[in-house]
Amino acid sequence: MLGFLQGFSYGLFMTCLPWLLVGLFNPALALPGLAPNRLQVILRYCLLVPFISVLAWLTSLWGGFSPSLLGWLAGIIAIPVALPLERTLRGWLARRRQRRQEAQRADAVRKQRAQEERKVYESGVRVLDPAHPPEGADELVLAMCRVKQRLIDAQRPDLAIQADRLYSRYSHVLEALGSRFHTGELAFERSRGLVAQVCLGGVDTLTTMASHARGVASVDGHYVRERLTREGKRLSDEERTALVRRLDLLVETEHRLNGLTARIESALTVLDDTAVAMARIETARPQAAVTTEKALEDLRRFVEGADRYARKE
Repeated sequence: MLGFLQGFSYGLFMTCLPWLLVGLFNPALALPGLAPNRLQVILRYCLLVPFISVLAWLTSLWGGFSPSLLGWLAGIIAIPVALPLERTLRGWLARRRQRRQEAQRADAVRKQRAQEERKVYESGVRVLDPAHPPEGADELVLAMCRVKQRLIDAQRPDLAIQADRLYSRYSHVLEALGSRFHTGELAFERSRGLVAQVCLGGVDTLTTMASHARGVASVDGHYVRERLTREGKRLSDEERTALVRRLDLLVETEHRLNGLTARIESALTVLDDTAVAMARIETARPQAAVTTEKALEDLRRFVEGADRYARKE
């Protein structure tokens, strides 16, 4: 065993100079890293590998001077065999680290969007479940469920909230209409048709938003910015231009989504105005014979008269 180790140290030391020359000519041939350079070649084949061979030789001296041919051959082929293995190991570790970073980024994005969802949600908003629409839902509500699912599939749950807000306004306005008009009245049908048209326009806007969001769903903006920051100087002009174009696509899409969100807000405002207008309409016949102010005045006079009568008694 010590003879094998001694022969291995001789063979390994003999290969340092050839591999050093190969590495100085092309560092990628002599190093397993992704970004090799000549300084790493010098450190590896002038310091690290000679140190390992000298350490193995000193350890083998306990058995005397008896290098074996098999150990010498093993030392000669040690570096050519170790380089592919090290490249494979480094690649596996890099992929594992990248998967972990991607999982962390995805988790951070989910938490950020959850916070945005909590901020965006208004009080009293009814949440739609696309998999289980409300019982007795009409075709318009089913369309809202479908477009919400499309936004969720496009990895934009923050935009899917708009479908919940639209559904909440739609339900509230229908309740207001039902409390002011009978179902068969012409005013009810006319008002309901107009409300449905406004909501259908909102559904169309949400569908457009889902299409835009799905178009850039595969673009990881955080990854692109990280590469531009970390590898900006090492990137070629063509690759840098491609990465910058990806960021431009994200920015352009966000601008368009913001414009479409403004349309949704306008539709929601119209529905709120409609609900308030419906609440102001009085369709029932008043039950009191006099107004509230007149009744209060008469009651006040009655109390004063009763008080004067009690004092006389």
